[in-house]
Amino acid sequence: MSDISLLIHCCCAHCTAYTVKYWQEQGYNINALWYNPNIHPYIEHQNRLEAMKTLSNNIGFNLIVVEGYDFIEYFRRVAGHEAERCQYCFDIRLRKAVEVALGQGIKAFTSTLLISPHQKHDVLINISSKLAQDSNIEFLYADLRKRYSDSRHITKPMKLYRQQYCGCLYSEWERYTDLTVG
Repeated sequence: MSDISLLIHCCCAHCTAYTVKYWQEQGYNINALWYNPNIHPYIEHQNRLEAMKTLSNNIGFNLIVVEGYDFIEYFRRVAGHEAERCQYCFDIRLRKAVEVALGQGIKAFTSTLLISPHQKHDVLINISSKLAQDSNIEFLYADLRKRYSDSRHITKPMKLYRQQYCGCLYSEWERYTDLTVG
């Protein structure tokens, strides 16, 4: 195993599987971070966390779990900015990733959000690049969207919990209605 460590912020097991594989193939020692105060309701958060723990055991990577459930901080950040909620959501989670990476002595970070064709890549790249510049930590970018289905193929035989929406209360509402916030 390489001594070059990478912290990957992880949003769910399905997006994590191929992302971890890709960065391991690039020679990195993977540390995955679970910090997702946006995921609502709490039982959804816990179901996704349990799937992450199972995936970590099955494919072999270190999983760092930030204890607690900072949903109040998440709602404070997005309140009044619902139409732009993703940028606030990305910022709170990626900021925590940088904080944890620096605390662990890890010099680079990325996110599994970058494998999803449903996420706002430009916003993710801008926030991550700014955080990297401000903290003197490297942001590693790879456009893995074309490998999204590969990740699902890895996890399907494991019968892991699979969510039906991005994670936040707003995305759940949009998923099950024909309405859009904002």
